[in-house]
Amino acid sequence: MSSPSAPSTPPVPPSLSSAVSPPAPSASEERPGLVLRNARVGLRGPLRHILITGGRVAAVLDEPPGSTEIGDQTAGHTRAGAVEDVDLEGATVLPGLWDAHVHSVQWAQARRRIDLGGARSAREAAELVLPHLRPSGPASELIMGYGFRDALWADVPDRSLLPEAHPVVLISNDLHTAWLSGAALALIGRGDHPTGVLRESECYNALVALPPPPRELLDRWVAESTVAAARIGVTGMLDFELADNVTDWLRRFREQEVAVRVACSIPRSGLDEAIAHGLRTGDAVAGSGGWLEVGPVKMFVDGSLNTRTAYCDDPYPGSGDRGRLETPPDELAAIMGHAARHGLHPAVHAIGDLASSIALDAFERVGCPGRIEHAQLVRAGDFARFARPGLVAGVQPAHAPDDREVADTHWCGRTARAFAYADLLAAGATLELGSDAPVATLDPWDGIASAVTRTDDERPPWHPEQVISLQDALAAASRGRSAVREGEPADLMILERDPSLLAPGELRRPSVLGTLVGGRWTHRTVG
Repeated sequence: MSSPSAPSTPPVPPSLSSAVSPPAPSASEERPGLVLRNARVGLRGPLRHILITGGRVAAVLDEPPGSTEIGDQTAGHTRAGAVEDVDLEGATVLPGLWDAHVHSVQWAQARRRIDLGGARSAREAAELVLPHLRPSGPASELIMGYGFRDALWADVPDRSLLPEAHPVVLISNDLHTAWLSGAALALIGRGDHPTGVLRESECYNALVALPPPPRELLDRWVAESTVAAARIGVTGMLDFELADNVTDWLRRFREQEVAVRVACSIPRSGLDEAIAHGLRTGDAVAGSGGWLEVGPVKMFVDGSLNTRTAYCDDPYPGSGDRGRLETPPDELAAIMGHAARHGLHPAVHAIGDLASSIALDAFERVGCPGRIEHAQLVRAGDFARFARPGLVAGVQPAHAPDDREVADTHWCGRTARAFAYADLLAAGATLELGSDAPVATLDPWDGIASAVTRTDDERPPWHPEQVISLQDALAAASRGRSAVREGEPADLMILERDPSLLAPGELRRPSVLGTLVGGRWTHRTVG
């Protein structure tokens, strides 16, 4: 759950001027062709033979193609003889996966931070930092940890628990809280803050103000994370980093090994710059070979469940507080309308049931396509409203087992409407699955397994009535693609075993033999 753009957030720099062009196939005219023989196409699918040329699925054939047929299909796209032939020996081919909610830079950094996910108290989280202090090294080196969940702790985070002389920054699992030591507070000019615990907009502004790693190093970390994603079948992601994502990803694409397609969101603070440069949601970014596209504009209605800032109809137990409204309804509709008039789709963060209703009201008022991100708690009467044409519910199923105890505590009596993916589907909603990495690991299989089992450990399923089918989960994790079809981009994954034959534990860790983006291998252990 990424950060709202507070008024003090620095604007996106004017380098957002990268040119865009209408969507087009990503391929040169002489891209190598590929024949995948003896592939099981789809869940429990028949044995077929897939011919790929020009970055797309040219044919799905009952019989193995001969040289003449291959030549006819690849003419004009492939150099003579430049067709690779791979026998999959019955491996399963499915559309490649998309992670529909990622914070790329935060995820790349989180992969290298102290893991605080197991901390059961503030004191225990602080103790996890101690082995990482360098007694003989410079005290000025920034130490960062990630993943604490303080919603159910008996004690509270405080700067006094952290080493005062070392700059330490600990970030909560939902990204809505930063806990800083005295030295870290001094780095951002907040040395007099009494507790060192910054939430919501204070948190986001603090993280922006921290000295970043060198750009080249950070770009390499981000690119490495895409290579890791390709190994598990990921072919694309929607990046909600609070940054100039179009410019940043175009630079990475040119300078690094990027292994996935990226839809580059625009922060609310960058909306006017994006309009000035003619960016439109869905357009391909020129110079990226079709690997990058302009995404939606991110805006916020509320906060998060773990920080008790999700905006709800009912107050949180013991507080009388219903959460935090980040953007009032009239302002939200005005911003959405401004974006929509210039071809930019809104992506509206809404977690509480009141927040979700406000977001739905705004979409109905503006009449534009777009997304509602999270929709973790929904009014009973609002499920059907998610079925409006052009609206996508971006949901994160791995959060349900992660947050079940917190939801049972703070949304007591309402959890039948929480993370209610079966009810959303039954109402006609379009779902897209994401991880919200680093809130959860960038691993669509974790989300898929959580969606079809409603648990991730030995505990019984939580609200099993909200289980969805594997077929629905795979489609929602593949940007709506439910089959390998002729004419579509050859963004595919090759699995050793059919996912429908796997036990729940195996479904979280399937063996991915290969991943293709536009017919090019981004991961391969087969053939």
